[in-house]
Amino acid sequence: MSEAISLTHRISVTLFFLIYVVKTVLLLSNRADLLQKFTKSTKVIEMIVSALFLITGVYLMTLLPKIPNLLWIKIILVLASIPVAIIGFKKQNKILAALSLLMITGSYGLAEVQKKKREKGETVAVNNVNGKEIYDAKCVLCHGSDGKAGLSGASDLSVTQLTTDSIKLIIQNGRRTMVKVDITDEQATAVAAYVESSVKGK
Repeated sequence: MSEAISLTHRISVTLFFLIYVVKTVLLLSNRADLLQKFTKSTKVIEMIVSALFLITGVYLMTLLPKIPNLLWIKIILVLASIPVAIIGFKKQNKILAALSLLMITGSYGLAEVQKKKREKGETVAVNNVNGKEIYDAKCVLCHGSDGKAGLSGASDLSVTQLTTDSIKLIIQNGRRTMVKVDITDEQATAVAAYVESSVKGK
């Protein structure tokens, strides 16, 4: 379920962004007639996309053990851009419309920075071979503490049919959207064992 919600969130975010790009371009290029037609024809779609964007985003945030500082900045930018956009398009104010688009673009840029940090494993230094501690430091952000978070395309570990050895191989080599985790062979064994004994079947 979490994977479906994560996919819905990514699609709604993309559509939301594209709608605002088109509207801003039309306003900046003095195409008021086309802007009015586009706004009218996409009004219902925009409402649905905006609702999905917010609902799925809030849900995915509840799955995080801790909300990173960059994510808080992203949330503030998105929430601040909404009233700026409404006023900008209502009053045909090009500066406010462009500012709103800039804020939305900036929030997506922050999301990419956060994603890169996760991929590089810039979380917590692991000094001992404790499967749970390593899992909490390296895996929880995408998989969640119960394995069901499904963020960034992460698999649901609570229902996985993989063996401990297969889990270890994926940890060490990555798969699909998951990059390899930069830990030792011994640590990978400990994490795989923890997933097998404490996350799988939850």
